[in-house]
Amino acid sequence: MAVALPTSTLDDGSLGSLTKQIVELLGAAIVTGRYRPGAPFPVEADLCSQYGASRTAVREALKVLNAKGLISSRPRRGTIVRPQQNWNVLDPDVLRWILKQGFSLGLLAEFTQMRLAIEPIAAAEAAERGSKDQHAAIQRALERMAAAERGEDDPLGADIAFHLAILDASNNRFFISMKPMVEAALQFAIQFTNRAKGIPVGEQADHGAIYKAIARRAPEAARKASNALMTEALALIRRNQEEAA
Repeated sequence: MAVALPTSTLDDGSLGSLTKQIVELLGAAIVTGRYRPGAPFPVEADLCSQYGASRTAVREALKVLNAKGLISSRPRRGTIVRPQQNWNVLDPDVLRWILKQGFSLGLLAEFTQMRLAIEPIAAAEAAERGSKDQHAAIQRALERMAAAERGEDDPLGADIAFHLAILDASNNRFFISMKPMVEAALQFAIQFTNRAKGIPVGEQADHGAIYKAIARRAPEAARKASNALMTEALALIRRNQEEAA
């Protein structure tokens, strides 16, 4: 049975803009299950007709979706949707689509485990290798969190800025390259942990302990403070998983 293509009015614009819009519509449609893994995917001609786009724009969009691990194309078989285990969840778009389709404690737990493996090390590296300017960026994010507690700033944005500033200050190129994915997932993770703690915004004191250790260039103290924050977040998620079971 044919599956209806996702419909939307695409804005007029450049080839790149049209391609991005097609990627957004089709990517979200795949992740939400409109196209089942292993099922045939619409051919280029149908997509061109549906979106009123050129073959070039559609072809570029399919290349992007292929790079994200959502589809694959083979001679004589055409294009199919790949199984979920093949999706690149480190891609911020893929992660955002997954999280938007429905909140998942399991996925949040896996993400927090990854943070637990990375962020304490990043904090230690920030303490040892971070520049004065990078430390100042962490401090500014912490000050934003304090302002958010007073209702003077965006609490989610301030909290995310704090964690991203630490990744920057680690000066580890691999950690820094993960910032877009971390930012996308934190949009959901921070809101959940704050609700689970029964607080409207992130606790500045917990984050302050991390910053103080980084500022005084105490790598082990920074690692322990970050580890404590991540461990608490994971425990909250695990507890909620048990209650939901």
